[in-house]
Amino acid sequence: MRPNDSATLGADTVNAITDVPGVLVGHHERLETGWATGTTVVLVPDAAVGAVDQRGGAPGTRETNLLEPENLVRRVNAICFSGGSAYGLAAADGVVRWLGERNLGFPVGSQPHEVVPIVPAAVIFDLPRGDWGNTPDASFGYAACEAAVGGPVAQGTVGAGTGAQVGSLKGGVGTASERVDEFVVGALAVVNASGEAVRLDTGEPYAADHEVAGEFGVPSWPGRPAETEVDGTDLNTTVGVVAVDARLSKAQCRRLAVAAQDGLARAVRPAHTMFDGDTVFALATGARELPMRQGPIGDVGRAAVLDRLASAAARVFARAMARGVLAATSVPGLAAYRDVWPEVFDERP
Repeated sequence: MRPNDSATLGADTVNAITDVPGVLVGHHERLETGWATGTTVVLVPDAAVGAVDQRGGAPGTRETNLLEPENLVRRVNAICFSGGSAYGLAAADGVVRWLGERNLGFPVGSQPHEVVPIVPAAVIFDLPRGDWGNTPDASFGYAACEAAVGGPVAQGTVGAGTGAQVGSLKGGVGTASERVDEFVVGALAVVNASGEAVRLDTGEPYAADHEVAGEFGVPSWPGRPAETEVDGTDLNTTVGVVAVDARLSKAQCRRLAVAAQDGLARAVRPAHTMFDGDTVFALATGARELPMRQGPIGDVGRAAVLDRLASAAARVFARAMARGVLAATSVPGLAAYRDVWPEVFDERP
């Protein structure tokens, strides 16, 4: 295991996207006979500048065009992730209703309730995990909002990661954070990739070298091939969001989403295939200004700090993906990492 010495966690961190002040996360899922799907909502009640970077050939999204830098709306109120493929986009309706009941949204009138909540969304393909037609609807999104909290975030087979699959293993939800100077960068990923996140001949995650402060909880990787084989799937998607407490424009925010896609490609191989709809959002809450330092070629100070934030976005997204895979538990017909290499968890201190 090669620890990542270039990243640091904050003093009071929970190593989650909720370390970014003003960001909340809620899950809702159904995992029972005929059901293995759910919804995860990343709430920003005070709103945040939003952006998106979409790669891969099979996206399932909502409200992404409005995040283009040239378009009107700058700030979003929540990001919704859901299982159920295109059917699961209905979960965002419940998020919109929850926000609207609290007068949170883009103002379109003179009265407090005259708002339009801005809720971009992305879905994963998990239809094989449950009975056909058992997919998230608006009630899932509403319930996830009701469950949203700051602090520690449940990981693994929860929320939108309930029915997730990554290559031949169970996928799931993961999260991580990092401090960059006075800023906090956090990520949440729903790991459901067509490619593998783990070297099947050794059991080592591809993102193992990004680990910070022993966060994966694994003394050593197995160093042996998987003893069982599970068929992969060609219809998958990894979705997620990276957040920072910096004040950024939409264009600057998009740079974080672009960089986070690099983290995705470090954590799963191959990435961004025609059968993946890899979509990463970015949120900037605006709590802290980028520094202004003039250099010989202009305002290089802001660009340099933005570059550091983008590098961190790639790292935290890769770490979030690894944590989601390691935290996942099996569902019928799909083994989790801990089932294939149980000795890794037996050796934990």
